[in-house]
Amino acid sequence: MKYFNCLLTILLMICCCHICQAQNIVTDRPDQTESSSTIPKGSLQIETGFLLGFTGGSVYGGDERQILAPSNLFRLGLTKGFELRVVSQIESLKYQQFDARLGVSDLEVGFKAQIFQKEDVNTEIAFLSHLILPIGSILLTGDRFGTINKLSIAHDINEQMSIGYNVGYNHFGTGKGDLTYSVALGVGINDKMGVYIEPYGDLVEFKTFVANFDAGTTYLLQPNFQLDFSFGFGITDRMNYVAAGFSWNIGGIKSSINN
Repeated sequence: MKYFNCLLTILLMICCCHICQAQNIVTDRPDQTESSSTIPKGSLQIETGFLLGFTGGSVYGGDERQILAPSNLFRLGLTKGFELRVVSQIESLKYQQFDARLGVSDLEVGFKAQIFQKEDVNTEIAFLSHLILPIGSILLTGDRFGTINKLSIAHDINEQMSIGYNVGYNHFGTGKGDLTYSVALGVGINDKMGVYIEPYGDLVEFKTFVANFDAGTTYLLQPNFQLDFSFGFGITDRMNYVAAGFSWNIGGIKSSINN
C-alpha cells in the first residue's frame, strides 16, 4: 500500500504540471534510463552521488546492505555526438553473517555515440557500451571482464512531457548474460524542477524476470549544475534504495547556448 501511495502522489504531480522548459544540462542520473543525448564537444561532465540500498535473499543468504558513496560517472565530449565515459565507485557491502566490506568497485570504461538526431524530428537514438575491468577491491570485484550495452531512444511527447527507454544486454564473464529494459516518463514542473517515474528490470540469464520501479526529481541550480533525488523498490524481489547527488558540466554548456 505504501508503494501505491508513492506512485499515486507522483502521478498527481505529473497531472498538475503545466510548464516545461528545456534544461541546459542533460544527465544520465538519477534514473536507470541512459539519455539519448551526448554532452557538448570539449566539455567534462561529472555526475556523482550516494546510494543506500537493501536487498533480501542475497547469494550469501539473508539481507544485504549496499552503500555507494560516492558513485561517479565522468563524461568527456570528444566530438559532436560522441563521448568517453568512466564509472568509478566506492562501495560498502554488509551481509547478516559477514562484516562490512569496504573498497572500490570494478572500473567501467566506455563510450556513448548518438546515431540519430534531427531538429525537425522529436526522436533521438544513441548507443552506449561499457567494458567492466575486474580491478576492484578484494571481495568487491567480479573477478571477470564484463560488458554493459544499451540502445537508448527518446521522444518528446509534447512541451510538458518526454519519454525515454533503453533496451540492453549485459554480460559479466559467465553464463548467458542478462537482457535489460527501462522506460522513464519525465515531466517538467517549471524551468528548474522535473520529476520522473520509471519501471525497469532484467531478464536474468534469459530465464528469470526481475521487475523494479523507481521515481525521482531533479532541480536545476544553474544551467550547468543540477541536483537530484530518487528512490526505488523491487516488484518481483525484495529491494529498495534511496539516492541523491548532483551533476556538473564544465566547459560546454555556455558555449552550446551561445552557438
